[in-house]
Amino acid sequence: MKASTFRHAMNLWPPFLFNSIRVQSISPDYSEARVVLRLRPWNRNYVRSQFGGNLFAMTDPFWMLLVMHQLGSDYIVWDKAGAIDFVAPGRENVYAHFKLDPAVVDQLRAAAASGGKVLHWFETDVVTASGEVIARVRKQVYVRLKPRAR
Repeated sequence: MKASTFRHAMNLWPPFLFNSIRVQSISPDYSEARVVLRLRPWNRNYVRSQFGGNLFAMTDPFWMLLVMHQLGSDYIVWDKAGAIDFVAPGRENVYAHFKLDPAVVDQLRAAAASGGKVLHWFETDVVTASGEVIARVRKQVYVRLKPRAR
């Protein structure tokens, strides 16, 4: 699927649509994505800052999706684990940028070549427009070569 079509579909996905999460861009080769979480009255928490669940949700699928598209259909790719560290209250729109280094893709391919599972941690900062870090998110991705591809 073309990245632009996929971006539009993601923006209509209910967990994103109803929580004011927008995929701003996905590069044509799926090596990079940019996401914004807009602060709205319906997604603020009790103290009027960004709801933590939405901060995590805005980052949740992207490392897995980028890796999956970069590796291709010969690989099984799943999210394995995730963690978030809340650094400061988000009192405005916040942004996340995901950039998959080609060397990491090569590393994953080589490590999975024997058919065993590979686990890799990725990190993303959620920031304001001025670059203030609101949260740090870690996602662990599971990769394995499909049996028929070995």
